Amino acid sequence: MFFEFSYKLYSHKPQTLHQITKYPRILEKQFEAVYIMSETFLYDAKTSQQQLPFEFGSSYSPQVSYHFNPKVSQYHYGVRHPMKPFRLMLTDHLVSCYGLHKIMDLYETREATKEELLEFHAPDYIEFLSHVTPENLNKLPRGSLEKFNIGDDCPIFQGMFDYSILYAGASLDAARKLINNQSEIAINWSGGLHHAKKSNPSGFCYVNDIVLAIISLLRYHPRVLYIDIDLHHGDGVQEAFYTTDRVFTVSFHKYNGEFFPGTGDLDEIGCSKGKKFSLNVPLQDGIDDDSYINLFKSIIDPLVTSYKPTVIIQQCGADSLGHDRLGCFNLNIKAHGECVKFVKSFGIPILCVGGGGYTPRNVSRLWAYETGVLNDVLLPSDIPKDIPFTDWFGPDYSLHPVLDDLYENKNSKKYLENIRIRCLENLKYLQGAPSVRMDAELIPTQDLSGLTEEEEELIRDLNQEDELYRLEQIERENTRRGELM
Repeated sequence: MFFEFSYKLYSHKPQTLHQITKYPRILEKQFEAVYIMSETFLYDAKTSQQQLPFEFGSSYSPQVSYHFNPKVSQYHYGVRHPMKPFRLMLTDHLVSCYGLHKIMDLYETREATKEELLEFHAPDYIEFLSHVTPENLNKLPRGSLEKFNIGDDCPIFQGMFDYSILYAGASLDAARKLINNQSEIAINWSGGLHHAKKSNPSGFCYVNDIVLAIISLLRYHPRVLYIDIDLHHGDGVQEAFYTTDRVFTVSFHKYNGEFFPGTGDLDEIGCSKGKKFSLNVPLQDGIDDDSYINLFKSIIDPLVTSYKPTVIIQQCGADSLGHDRLGCFNLNIKAHGECVKFVKSFGIPILCVGGGGYTPRNVSRLWAYETGVLNDVLLPSDIPKDIPFTDWFGPDYSLHPVLDDLYENKNSKKYLENIRIRCLENLKYLQGAPSVRMDAELIPTQDLSGLTEEEEELIRDLNQEDELYRLEQIERENTRRGELM
């Protein structure tokens, strides 16, 4: 059974979601009957008028779409599992109570189809996902769970497949809004599950919605830039596009060779046609705001200038914040948001997705704040007093709690400068943006990555190496339980 949450934002009458989906800009009257209007707006005693609880940061207002489905937050990995989908409910409540719903196009998302999943994932894997349930686990053929990497990190839970196709459908819908020029910025905080592989789940991720969205975007965009600021390496996305120059992947993450997923070293730069089109920025525990922001900007600026992407996907994993349950960085919410703001400043269409983040109150704070950033809106620091589940944000009830005081910064200036220099050296080999022939007809899926038979064989060899690594990881789970350590 799903968790039963009081989802007031979506439960009032008339059927507001259908109205929002059809008429996304006509929102104010739709929400007048909800507690949000009178209780969330700030009161100005001098003018005796109600004001929106934010300030616009600039005169430019991008067309922003917000893609959500209240059902996603109702799924449950398990009592002791750190992934808590109800963080999305907290995020939606914050977004609404701050009044951000009034300046965005809101879309209730659909489920991804099996045909869409098969654009990337293997047929036998999707068949397994769509039929396995907690009730029929014991009836599965012997070895099925091991084959598909089912375990503590990626358990079988009630509604697992429905959950996966909902967050994947949201990313596909968001990509479509960018393709159709209906949005300049599309947001799907339920997405960003970057670890999932072609034939198995990994790191709490079952379907790789990012890869599916990129495949969709590649039909209309010559070059896609993928930026990952999750604590963990975006291995699933990197692997999917490791041999193509049409997708540039860059990931900022903790790396020491042991930390999950064990990949993301500087020497992982792509291969074949994709050589030099993967970039990894390995970091140590405790990196602080200034160090992270300076390093991020010094790499992303020349990368965008040289690669000239026509669309960007940014994965905004919240586990890179300080005080995260599985984290080890010292980033505050404003620093994380500064990276999003910097990417936005290039004026290139952006799809923003979520990702990791295992302290729900801070995850929701971050994604609400970054929703404001993407709308050029400055949110007040005080959490709206009458937000549902207000106790989650105590005792300070601030949008910006102090998160930078937990870990020693093990990233010396010398270490970070060396990382920066080596990353910039890799970028020198780009020699300008790769040219792409865009045919009038839809490009076949197998050609999206530009794979030849030789490259396919290379991928098979890499997958065999991955299988050996996976078996080693399974052995390690007896002493360290994947990301649960």
